[in-house]
Amino acid sequence: MSADPRIDAYIAKAQPFARPILEHVRKRIHAAVPEVEESIKWSAPAFLLDGRILLMMACFKQHMALNFWRGQELRGGAASDEAMGQFGRITAMADLPGDAELERLIREAADLSRSAPAPRKAKAAPKPAAELHADFAAALDGDEAAKAAFEAFPPGCRREYADWIAEAKREETRARRIATAMGNLREGKKLHWKYEGC
Repeated sequence: MSADPRIDAYIAKAQPFARPILEHVRKRIHAAVPEVEESIKWSAPAFLLDGRILLMMACFKQHMALNFWRGQELRGGAASDEAMGQFGRITAMADLPGDAELERLIREAADLSRSAPAPRKAKAAPKPAAELHADFAAALDGDEAAKAAFEAFPPGCRREYADWIAEAKREETRARRIATAMGNLREGKKLHWKYEGC
């Protein structure tokens, strides 16, 4: 077994109830898929196969979780919604499936990881172009430099300006925002330019 000392340290710091469970699951993983690699991802033990996450374990104050990376495909709709992972809140060894079943699931997850590409989420439809308030559109039409800068920005940046101005409830506020926007645009600045590079 190729043990990662960071996982040893993670288990040593875990709540007393979780230590034997974490050790047991770790042994079952290595028994089922001997070539698995250990690592730490998002501060939790992770088990990788060919560089891809196979499953992860995480320990909390009163429970732990076992999360197969492609668990929805593996267990279908049987996943628990009580906690991350497919087995809900694990507080004792009895909350885990039997060794044979757990190893079967681990091998099935490994086969799935090796053979099938991960499902991709459908791309969201692009948002429509930002609708400009009439006063802002008129101000842009009267200032070529500001308009050129505005039109050179990506759609999300243009939408930020358009929404910020449209959300103003009072005319005075809208006029102030348009003046600020025009000054920023003449300098080629995005609406939130102060926070760039932070």
